[in-house]
Amino acid sequence: MITAKEIIAYMESLRNEEQRRILMRFFKTGPGEYGEGDEFLGLKVPQTREVVKASLNIEHGPLTIEEVPEMLMNRWHEVRLCGLLVLVAKFEKLATKRLENDEAAIKGRDEILTMYLKYAERANNWDLVDLSVHKILGHWLLLPTNFSPLPTSPHRGGDVKRQVLDELAQSDNLWKQRMSMVCTWKTSQMGDPSWCLRYAEIHLHHPQDLMHKAVGWMLREMGKRCSMDLLRDFLRQHAHEMPRTMLRYAIEKMPEAERKEWMKL
Repeated sequence: MITAKEIIAYMESLRNEEQRRILMRFFKTGPGEYGEGDEFLGLKVPQTREVVKASLNIEHGPLTIEEVPEMLMNRWHEVRLCGLLVLVAKFEKLATKRLENDEAAIKGRDEILTMYLKYAERANNWDLVDLSVHKILGHWLLLPTNFSPLPTSPHRGGDVKRQVLDELAQSDNLWKQRMSMVCTWKTSQMGDPSWCLRYAEIHLHHPQDLMHKAVGWMLREMGKRCSMDLLRDFLRQHAHEMPRTMLRYAIEKMPEAERKEWMKL
């Protein structure tokens, strides 16, 4: 059976110093930047995806979910990404149409979600969030669940799905906040605009440019996938108070003349 230690050792053997320096600049790892302190091996995403594929190879004994936390707690950015993508692959395998209502699959999906939320702070850069959250948390929002938070959790009772997202949105952690917004990519893809509209409004006055881009991006996707009229309704209410970056992202797919009119507000 493949272990986390074996995967980590293999990924460390692929270290590329030149690419590492490029990634550290690109992901803003300097003092005072949003990715301050993040450490890279210098692997490209396709390389990490190949490691994920190999780790799930049944012939060699696939990596078990119990091994994933060791990867999520690792210092290297690419190892954490690998762990997150393993969770994505395991979740998607349990989220097929055939297994939507299967009790064992529901249990397995809830276990993966629980782990994802427990280690959410380890997804501490935008790519780690954006490559995983809609495929786990976003998809979970659309599926049957028996999810039951711990007794001490603030999101107990009532609409558990909305409360899980509310806890992320209300966190002091930028990456958890981004999760609450970017997860709506999946719900919009599946024709449900309500999640996007709710969390776009909640994050409307967020101080961080990374969130302005995320909110605008998700609004744009909601308009494209669900209804441009809903997007226009949202803009009529909020365009005058939206950060300009957020607005530009939201209207990106509109005709040029219409974009110019919205930017005048």
